[in-house]
Amino acid sequence: MEKNYSDLAETAIESIEKIAGTHPGYRRAHAKGSYYEAVFIPNGQAIPYTTAAHLQQESVKAIVRFSDSSPNPKMIDGLSPVKGMSVQFHLPNEEVTYLVGVTVPVFLTKTPEAFVEIIRLAAQKPGPRDLVKMFIKYPESRAAFRILRHTKPFLSYSTSRYYPIHAFYFVNGQGERQAVKYEWVPDETFSLGAKKEAAIHAMDYLEMELNEQLPVGFTLYITLGEEGDAVEDSTASWPKERTTFAIGRLEISGRIQHPNDQVMFDPTVVPAGIECPDDPVLHARRDLYAASFKRRIKGL
Repeated sequence: MEKNYSDLAETAIESIEKIAGTHPGYRRAHAKGSYYEAVFIPNGQAIPYTTAAHLQQESVKAIVRFSDSSPNPKMIDGLSPVKGMSVQFHLPNEEVTYLVGVTVPVFLTKTPEAFVEIIRLAAQKPGPRDLVKMFIKYPESRAAFRILRHTKPFLSYSTSRYYPIHAFYFVNGQGERQAVKYEWVPDETFSLGAKKEAAIHAMDYLEMELNEQLPVGFTLYITLGEEGDAVEDSTASWPKERTTFAIGRLEISGRIQHPNDQVMFDPTVVPAGIECPDDPVLHARRDLYAASFKRRIKGL
């Protein structure tokens, strides 16, 4: 998909700034975050499906950024319901690839145009009638809003599941394609320390709690899509009975004190052996992130 979403990206960022204000030098989403060193250890189970270098049998270094979804870098941790875990894999050939996950399994809209329209509506402080009209026009957004409405207060980066949302194609040595979805599953699903930190340090308890829990780990699972499963619609879930299995483990060892925050976690940067589907939201993220990156490196 070669469509250019640059103009739409600028409109989206302008709308985000109307809602959350302008914070020079920061990302326009997931502004608040911290970086960690990690190693990804594949288990070889993905080999029949892909030739991707980091999913074979050799461990690769990785950088992980945990983040709050808000554009406000001073957002109180407990006030933003969605968190992120972005992983940069360092491939053997000195290339990189990314997995960008969040704590909800589906996106708000099927198209970037619809997403921008919803942001613009939010910037205008809509009333109940406006929201009803929006749900009628974009019924697919109900699934994500339903999940958000029932989301419990977020307590810990290290005990949450993260979903890269989009489907991707694995391509094996014979050129066969297999649609997959990813999911990061934590080693631990409860942290007593997180509750204590949340009570004592409401502003920044997530980073403090994670630093105390290190080292922590996540297992990367894939689900195999079947005929009829939506591959180009990031609002759609796949049936629960689909085949799911682990393909590797991420071991996070320590915080990076002075990270290179010029990294752009672009989910469309994939290596040989993985392909992006024609999901318009996935491809628009490339231009949205690029527009955000261009502003923040200029200090805007």
